[in-house]
Amino acid sequence: MNKQRISLLWFMGTLAFALLSMLVPLPGVLQPFKPYWPALFLLYWSLESSDRVTLGLAFLIGLFADLLDGVLLGEQALRLCALVFIALRFRSRLRFFPMWQQTLAVLALLLNDRVLLLIVRTFAGEPLPPATWWVSPFVGAALWPFLFLLMDDLRMRLRLQ
Repeated sequence: MNKQRISLLWFMGTLAFALLSMLVPLPGVLQPFKPYWPALFLLYWSLESSDRVTLGLAFLIGLFADLLDGVLLGEQALRLCALVFIALRFRSRLRFFPMWQQTLAVLALLLNDRVLLLIVRTFAGEPLPPATWWVSPFVGAALWPFLFLLMDDLRMRLRLQ
């Protein structure tokens, strides 16, 4: 296999892993701590390989996530499109932030994602979520440095672009 094919398989494999990680069941007490994996992986690839990540890909991943999660069709697609749009718009700045600033930016993006989700679900007629619902973006931001460094290390070991 050539490098380009391996690189594409690695890219698609990580996105598939993110979708499957979203399906891992947690006990009710730990459910609010579950990070939004597709957003974290799409953020990583938006920063590292902007030519591969497009709004169309974000929309497609979001539709798959909607189907797998059984939520309102288009809900996660909208959220991921907004997240990727902002990440690609500010990519040149975000890439060169120190890790702590990048983590704060990721937290802001994940909180923005939660606000969009709240708006969509409110318009769908669902009641307001409990306060613990807001914990997930903080967990995702706390995991960001580890995810970023792990993915970067694996990408370098495989010598992928």
